This record gives sequence, structure tokens and C-alpha cells, in this order.
Amino acid sequence: MERLISYPISVVYYLSFGLVLVIFHPIQWLCLHLSGYEAHKRSVDYMNFLLIGCSRMLFTRYTITGKEKIPFNVPLIIVSNHQSLYDIIGFIWFFRAYHIKYVSKKELGKGIPSVSFNLRHGGSALIDRKDPKQALPAIKALGEYIEKNVRSASIFPEGTRSKNGKTRAFAPNGLKILCKNAPSAYVVPITINDSWKMTKFGVFPMGLGSALQFIVHDPIKVGSCSFEELLEKTESAVNSAIKS
Repeated sequence: MERLISYPISVVYYLSFGLVLVIFHPIQWLCLHLSGYEAHKRSVDYMNFLLIGCSRMLFTRYTITGKEKIPFNVPLIIVSNHQSLYDIIGFIWFFRAYHIKYVSKKELGKGIPSVSFNLRHGGSALIDRKDPKQALPAIKALGEYIEKNVRSASIFPEGTRSKNGKTRAFAPNGLKILCKNAPSAYVVPITINDSWKMTKFGVFPMGLGSALQFIVHDPIKVGSCSFEELLEKTESAVNSAIKS
């Protein structure tokens, strides 16, 4: 029944979602080239506010807990599980004060209005997951960028999205490089729940009535323990709040 009801709602949703992306592509370009980073960043924030609004058509709800734990005025490395595109939309809007940049696959850097432009020009790292010679220097540059500019990097160490909410083992390499090149950073573990339900039927139709949760855990100072211990603490924190 949910799938049947979702068909007409999803059509309206996708039209609205796509319209927002198309409208904000030239807005981003103008903001970046006429006023620089801050204006471009605000345009991306407002775009994601509207994308969150589009998701409300699907009766989606959002809950953010533990946000007060995140420190200000230090570089951050945000580590979380990954369930869908809506993880990123939620991060950009609800955590907009932290200037989050992403480790993203290079395929997303072209062909998608607004999204590709922001990934290419907003400070994120576009990597070829099959080519370590390209990927590792790109992640290193992102670590240096957040250290210098006191911004944030988001990485999903599972490497791919979960289609059922279950987490995979965290791969260490990307996080290790970020920590090495942002030595004053704090690692912030965040658990995401039920984002996968937005796409439980696939690309179309959309899931209805999903209740997305973003749960922030205690930050861990880079250098306060060995990297192996930091990785274990981070993975354990993220997994501790995953819905079964």
C-alpha cells in the first residue's frame, strides 16, 4: 500500500528536487565568482534547506541529538555510517556551522546540477576508489585544507552505502590520512539511522514517513591515543547506536 501511495507523491517530489538543483546551479556560480567562498557556502546551505523541505513531501522527519558535543573553532573529522544521499543533505543543513567538506567518488563531480559544482568548487575531495595513487593525495590535501582553514571533513569509512541499515567494517586508510594531515582536529563519530528507508523501494518510488536520526557521539582528539585505538573507539561509537 505504501508503495502504491508513494508513486504520485514521488513524481511531485522528484520534480521539486530537480528544480531546486537546476535553479541553484547558476546561483552557486554567481555567488562563487562574484562574492567568493562565504557566499557560495551560504547558497549551498539554502539549497539543502529547500531539499530538506522537498523531503517533507514524503512525510520525512529528522531528529538530531548530541549536537552540543561538537567543539567549535577546531578542525573536525566527521565519521559516520552511510545509508543514502539524505545523509549528506542532512549534514549540510543541520551541521552547516561546521563547513563540512566530503570525501566523495569522482563520478559525482560531473553531470549533476548543483551537486557536481559544489563538490568541485566547495573544497571537497573527489577520489577514484580504484586508484590509490590519485585518491590518497586528494584525501591528504583535504586534511591539510581543514587544518589550515579550521573546517570539517566528512568521511564514510564503510566505502559504500548500506541498503538495509547494517554497517560494514570501517576501512582505516582515508581516516588515517586525514588524521595525519589535520593533527589539531577532533574526530566526531555520528550514527545515522533510517536514512536507507528513503530508498527502500529503489530509486522510485520513494519511501514514505521515514524518521531519520543523526546521533552525535563524544569527540576524540587526534593524537590523544594511537590511531588503532581511535579507529576502534570511533567505529564502536557509531555502531553502538545503530538500530537493529
